Amino acid sequence: MLGGFRRPPWWAILLTAAAAVLFVRLGFWQLHRAAFKDELLRRYAAAAVAAPRDFAAVATQPPPDAYPRVQVQGRYLADRVYLLDNPRHDDRGGVEVYVPLRVAGGDRLLLADLGFLPGNGTDQTPQLPALPDGEQSLHGLYVPPPGHGFEMGGDALARQARWPKKTIYLDIGQVAADLGAKLYPRVLSLDADPASIYVRVHTLDFGDMPPARHRAYAFQWFSFAIAVVVILLVLNRKRGSRQPRPTDFR
Repeated sequence: MLGGFRRPPWWAILLTAAAAVLFVRLGFWQLHRAAFKDELLRRYAAAAVAAPRDFAAVATQPPPDAYPRVQVQGRYLADRVYLLDNPRHDDRGGVEVYVPLRVAGGDRLLLADLGFLPGNGTDQTPQLPALPDGEQSLHGLYVPPPGHGFEMGGDALARQARWPKKTIYLDIGQVAADLGAKLYPRVLSLDADPASIYVRVHTLDFGDMPPARHRAYAFQWFSFAIAVVVILLVLNRKRGSRQPRPTDFR
């Protein structure tokens, strides 16, 4: 090779090229995921200010990767409250409150996300305000239920005899079994209300993998691709011949 480098073995060139191509492809995949999630965030933000649609049009078959803002009429099952105990809103603790809604003219229950109820820094469940009686007209985003990771401990709802029931993850199937009724596949995330005690912030929760994390991983993979090429060059750099010293001839 020119410029002070010797030709490396063919297998070293092949392995280096394969590793570099793999790392570059992984980097571009991470950038693709970041762009995809950025687009979801844009759609979510646009939906939050869109005119509400009729719920019946999207109830059982919501559009994939879209979050329609809907209008729903129904009655709360006020004695069947579920508390999600792992939302990431603040360091004072608190719970996300979900209540089944009997939709007018519907054959299923709709789980309504009332919002986050802040705690007071203790392990005690915050005091829940009373729910309104009678038929309600509600507006909000029709969104997938919150994601969850490994379900440690199994179904916590089945082990509780009284409401409100508390859980560290929300599984639509488990809630449906607990209620003994069919549920719609998504939840209604209610619009913000200045008069409400609940904190309602329309945002997508990507857990530990927001778009910025994907871009950081992309940079990491691209760095690995450069590193393997540099390592190959360093290992095959020609070393200058050693000049004899006078003492070598003694």
